[in-house]
Amino acid sequence: MSKKARSWPEFTKSMRQNYTILIPMMAPIHFTLIKNAFQDSGYNMELLTNHSQAVVDKGLKYVHNDTCYPALLVIGQMIDALDSGKYDLSKTALIITQTGGGCRASNYIHLLRKALKKAGYGNIPVISLNMSGLEKNSGFKLTLKMIRKAVAGLVYGDMLMLLRNQVRSYEQVAGQTDKLVDEWTMRLTKQFKQSKGYSIGEMKENLNGIAKDFAAIPRTQEKKVRVGIVGEIYVKYASLGNNDLENFLLGENCEIMVPGIMGFALFKVDNRLEDIRLYGGNPLKKMVVGWLMKYLTKMETVLIDAVKQFPCFFAPSPYSETKKLVKGVIGYGNKMGEGWLLTAEMLELIEQGFPNIVCTQPFGCLPNHICGKGMIGKIRQIHPESNIVPIDYDPSATRVNQENRIKMMLAVAKERLQQNQ
Repeated sequence: MSKKARSWPEFTKSMRQNYTILIPMMAPIHFTLIKNAFQDSGYNMELLTNHSQAVVDKGLKYVHNDTCYPALLVIGQMIDALDSGKYDLSKTALIITQTGGGCRASNYIHLLRKALKKAGYGNIPVISLNMSGLEKNSGFKLTLKMIRKAVAGLVYGDMLMLLRNQVRSYEQVAGQTDKLVDEWTMRLTKQFKQSKGYSIGEMKENLNGIAKDFAAIPRTQEKKVRVGIVGEIYVKYASLGNNDLENFLLGENCEIMVPGIMGFALFKVDNRLEDIRLYGGNPLKKMVVGWLMKYLTKMETVLIDAVKQFPCFFAPSPYSETKKLVKGVIGYGNKMGEGWLLTAEMLELIEQGFPNIVCTQPFGCLPNHICGKGMIGKIRQIHPESNIVPIDYDPSATRVNQENRIKMMLAVAKERLQQNQ
């Protein structure tokens, strides 16, 4: 976009040296690693951790309440941070992803800028993090090295999240699993600073080491209800968006499984290839997207191979296998938001032994209602043992009501577990 046409402040090269860039929180492990990787490229970044009713209230104040709930929370979190007095507002910028697809997430950045003006922060630059050329800022540029580190951060984040969830519910010493996650996060961050840890060989070594360390944590042999979490990407991972769902389920004595972010990344890249196949496109773009798909698939394979070395863990299915699960169930053209991947993740969880599923969705998110809640009947036809509860998240939805509905699902799950023992 030309400077002439720009109607909002740009993040310039001079700002890179002394500005703090605030990042909204979604997935703590993944985002910490990616934030640290970006800092190594010369950007001063901070991951927001403000997590209170004030965030929701700020979102409601500056964003229309019919707007997507994740947008309301992300914008509320950012404005609440700016209101906190913690930052020098003359040297603060914000960053947000911009997908460019049919999801309302493509418009978050514009909603954020509108909200900033309304709140009196119209001078705060907002950086668009995208790989589609939607917006550019002279002071922020994604390099190949940054992309490689970010992908490595996603892979390591998926690995740490996967094994934490398989171990934490059974650990004999409380807190040992989370402590190991923190230790590996620090170790990987140190490697990133030394421009290490993101080559194939280094990632194999690290992932094998992570799996070995988690396998060494002493665990009980107790049988627990196994619950999968799927849904819209923000409310699936962000405790702010799902009312701390993971800790609630842990408190109910459950083992949790949350599909990794790499599956979503592969889904988005695969969709670009499908668009090019159907509608044509620049041959160079096709080559770049094809290379990215192969690279991500290789990274996924490295993770799965590392997990499979330890029989005490179960590995996620490759994206290609997950995709096959929905053939004849839902069309691959259903790709807005999480699209067919949401249905596929539910089917994958059931086949992996997690028939009890919480389907998290923002109220009014049409793509996820269709591919999530709308597919439950079909999934039950294929898997009668499935026990799925769709939960809407919205400012007006009460936590008590949400948790009571989940407890009803868990009551059925616990009864079935006892019958099978």
